[in-house]
Amino acid sequence: MESQRSPRGFAPPTTAEPTSETTRRNRRDRLALQPADFVAPRYADVSDHRLALTLTTEDRSEEDGLDPLERVTCRTHRRWLHDCVASPLHIVIVTGTRWCRKCECALNVAIDQLAGDVAVHCPSCGEAPATRATRQLVRACRASLATAADR
Repeated sequence: MESQRSPRGFAPPTTAEPTSETTRRNRRDRLALQPADFVAPRYADVSDHRLALTLTTEDRSEEDGLDPLERVTCRTHRRWLHDCVASPLHIVIVTGTRWCRKCECALNVAIDQLAGDVAVHCPSCGEAPATRATRQLVRACRASLATAADR
């Protein structure tokens, strides 16, 4: 019995760690108590309330498994994705996001907000890489344009 006691009378260390399912359930229970129009404190100063709500919702969804490359908002810039996709921070060489592997340079992204169109091309070879990452980026930017315009 003495070997199970911890020093200074503290509770013995436990080897049982919460499972991811328990953690996920507890997190969902905690979030369920928040109102539908809850905005995370991180986004409280964002002037566009719909953007702040969408940022908060996507942050929660990302914790539950949403692919960060499928977001329509940008957590870093706190903007709609189509507004900041041209930033160098959105280049991911490993996945090929905004990257031409043939020329080894960053791709240019042109957003036409009126037409709702997204064009991607390499400044070196002039082509748009037909990669999964490029298609995903175009799809996310179009969804961002549609969501931002849907008022």
